[in-house]
Amino acid sequence: MSPAALVRGLALAALLVLCPAGAARQVRRPNVVLILTDDQDVCLGGMTPLKKTNALIAQMGMTFLNAYVPSALCCPSRASILTGKYPHNHHVVNNTLEGNCSSKLWQKIQEPYTFPALLKTMCGYQTFFAGKYLNEYGAEDAGGVGHVPPGWSFWYALEKNSKYYNYTLSVNGKARRHGENYSVDYLTDVLANMSLDFLEYKSNFEPFFMMISTPAPHSPWTAAPQYTNSFQNVSAPRNSNFNIHGKNKHWLIRQAKTPMTNSSIQFLDDAYRKRWQTLLSVDDLVEKLVKKLELNGELDNTYIFYTSDNGFHTGQFSLPIDKRQLYEFDIKVPLLVRGPGIKPNQTNKMLVANIDLGPTILDIAGYDLNKTQMDGMSLLPLLRGDKNETWRSDFLVEYQGEGYNGSDPTCPGLGPGVTHCFPDCVCEDSYNNTYACVRTLSTSWDLQYCEFDDREVFVEVYNLTADPHQINNIAKTIDQEILEKMNYRLMMLQSCSGATCRTPGVFDPRYRFDPRLMFSNHGVRARRFSAQSL
Repeated sequence: MSPAALVRGLALAALLVLCPAGAARQVRRPNVVLILTDDQDVCLGGMTPLKKTNALIAQMGMTFLNAYVPSALCCPSRASILTGKYPHNHHVVNNTLEGNCSSKLWQKIQEPYTFPALLKTMCGYQTFFAGKYLNEYGAEDAGGVGHVPPGWSFWYALEKNSKYYNYTLSVNGKARRHGENYSVDYLTDVLANMSLDFLEYKSNFEPFFMMISTPAPHSPWTAAPQYTNSFQNVSAPRNSNFNIHGKNKHWLIRQAKTPMTNSSIQFLDDAYRKRWQTLLSVDDLVEKLVKKLELNGELDNTYIFYTSDNGFHTGQFSLPIDKRQLYEFDIKVPLLVRGPGIKPNQTNKMLVANIDLGPTILDIAGYDLNKTQMDGMSLLPLLRGDKNETWRSDFLVEYQGEGYNGSDPTCPGLGPGVTHCFPDCVCEDSYNNTYACVRTLSTSWDLQYCEFDDREVFVEVYNLTADPHQINNIAKTIDQEILEKMNYRLMMLQSCSGATCRTPGVFDPRYRFDPRLMFSNHGVRARRFSAQSL
């Protein structure tokens, strides 16, 4: 046997050991497609424009009704998808290089162990990426567009943040500039065409994974020309937390001007409408992709996931437009899945998070999840309808606030430490908008408990069964024992890693609480709260 043949044989043997599912049976392992949108909410009607996507994915598979992100910001959330880890474990805390977004440190410590890297190197998948990767991808200080992360066979990544025209793509490490000609440059359509080309010319001897990451519905909300007149009578939902004062909330929420000015309301209504318009091109992309998979005879052996990196708000608690906050509208996202073994037109109420996507896709490929350091859980038992599966009852939300060192020149009266103060000098973020929450969903409780890392040590608690729009902070009235248990649970989750992130929550029958551990060292200082002091 030649040395080259010996190497190939050893490589094949390694793949069969690490990813035995399917390969040992000589059955083609499933393909996987992950479609990731940018800033698409689910609480405020974000899925409404996507009629084709609903018909082709949701109605043909499963819709998760309680899908969340551990951080309501693009780069930390995307890092969680890729690594299967909470932000405190992948260390991406915001959208800047200094916050570890696509930094050299991220490239060295985390990128080699993302789930696409494992799919390619350990499971023999051909992998394809197209669209927005991480917000600082392509920065000169981090290797520019010549950097292609490990694990990608085909790489078509957007430089920096979402745009629709006048952008640069890294095409397998080579810069390709696009202009503003709709027929050849509109990014959502470019991603669709690249995806179809991949499906046309890929190898037919290996399973594939595709990640398609659209700019929509992120700002600047540039619709394709055929959709610029759509939804002219649509405005942002006027639900019960729209344009009201966020009383008993963190100071950043309380600083919002209530009622909002007419110009602010007009601005957010216009943004809401344009966001929907951009999603119509995503709907077209999904249709083209499904049709091509069907034409290739590969649809029945392909899992298709559809989700977003975070939610969005338009006027809730008088905050005009953004994400970043701890509330449902920002942390809850759509999650639709179709594929082999998934019955059509199902809904699932289990508490799931985007840290589960990596473990799920690796599980589909047959990879041994015990060999990873991921914090999430595989959704495959839920997708297959396993009634005996024991599932989580809580998960962690964490965010590190950002602010300018100096005053915002457009709002000099605000002083330093705030950012995103538009329109009407209403700020969406600040240095001390740093918080961590336990989001609980069990048979008896639908609860959110949050602590802020600020001078007030401010606490927000919501009973979402009685108060689904999170208007009333019950931190001062909730039972003291529950308050202490939730404080301890938060401390534990903030220092968890891997399997310890999946231990039973406070309202899980398997949970055991030892008050003596409140003062032990778990890496995060425990706090004692008195309801009277909040």
